[in-house]
Amino acid sequence: MDYNTQLPRLVLPEYGRSVHRMVEYCMTLNDKTERNRCANAIISVMGQLNPHLRDIADYTHKLWDHLFIISGFQLDVDSPYPKPEPSSFISRPESVDYPGSRIKYKHYGKIMEEIIEKACEFEEGVEKEELKKTIANHLKKSHMNWAKDAVPDEVILGHLLELSAGKLKIEDASVLTSNADLMRKNNINLNQQQNLNPHKKQHQHKKNFRYNKNKFKH
Repeated sequence: MDYNTQLPRLVLPEYGRSVHRMVEYCMTLNDKTERNRCANAIISVMGQLNPHLRDIADYTHKLWDHLFIISGFQLDVDSPYPKPEPSSFISRPESVDYPGSRIKYKHYGKIMEEIIEKACEFEEGVEKEELKKTIANHLKKSHMNWAKDAVPDEVILGHLLELSAGKLKIEDASVLTSNADLMRKNNINLNQQQNLNPHKKQHQHKKNFRYNKNKFKH
């Protein structure tokens, strides 16, 4: 028995080896009329194996293109569509431009930085104060999900002040949800804390201490 790894690589694996063998057989037929009849039969089988292609506009054209691709563009049959050129399938895709802006704290994400930037544009008032509280609490929740440990409120308020370039300042840390309440609401984090052995707990606290010391000291 031959393993698939010992057989020639399939050009389009979604059609399976049987279809590829059908195409190979079709290429061996000397009579063009027989080749045309065989090619149309193969197209019918390919359509049955991949019914999702019917949702694509002009899916029959797609099947004929696939037939020529499987044959290495060597199959000589009368297609109802122009025979595709090999060069049209080997062109390199265009490069995709990715955002080049740097995220200050990746555990908060770029969207949160954009929200903070928009919040800075609000006029002073009740609405802006409530928005600041909401953002600060979201920062704290995100930080705890990332660090898997409690975080001092001063750290969160410092981050908010830093990310807003000093425009969003909260004096009263009591507006933040307590660490205990956040851990209680997030059972996964609470269970992880309870299941950590003493060595891992000590390592976790050391990591957080180093992080706070290096990132948040004024």
